[in-house]
Amino acid sequence: MDKNRLEAFSDGVIAIIITIMVLELKVPHGSELADLRPLIPVFLSYVLSFVYVGIYWNNHHHLLHTISHVTGGTLWANLHLLFWLSLIPFATGWMGENHFSAVPLALYGFVLLMCAFAWWLLQSRMVAMQGRKSPLALAVGRDLKGKISPVLYLVGIVTAFFNGYFSEAAYVLAALMWLVPDRRFEKATQAR
Repeated sequence: MDKNRLEAFSDGVIAIIITIMVLELKVPHGSELADLRPLIPVFLSYVLSFVYVGIYWNNHHHLLHTISHVTGGTLWANLHLLFWLSLIPFATGWMGENHFSAVPLALYGFVLLMCAFAWWLLQSRMVAMQGRKSPLALAVGRDLKGKISPVLYLVGIVTAFFNGYFSEAAYVLAALMWLVPDRRFEKATQAR
């Protein structure tokens, strides 16, 4: 199967996810700068989630450029990833509206954890499809960032109930770790 439909569909879904997130930013009824103060948690949660969705979109783009075709298993693994990404707006809105309280903060981390698992599954399907000696398999390698991220999400989930700031820091740290596009995939694209 050609990969172009998968890429176009995924890009469309991710664009809708970002649109839904920005629509959660409600305009204040006042005209003073002080009227923006209650929106700060909502805005901060939006920025963090925008960065996460952007990271997934960027790395998804690079990942797809390492392959020439997709299989049915790849399509389902990609839908699984898109499902979890589509829950980010809900988790973001709930977290921001409740000023980063424990349960919404933990749910946000759970959604991030499931996105990471779905990414791993998609990447694994593509490696299996391409073969263990493929440029993609060599690019994935030990995938240190891919192993550290779920640990940070688990730390964030657990600490949400004890120290919200520590939980938020774990999520921000994971995002910062991925902010630079994964160069492994760029190199695999050049090798193809």
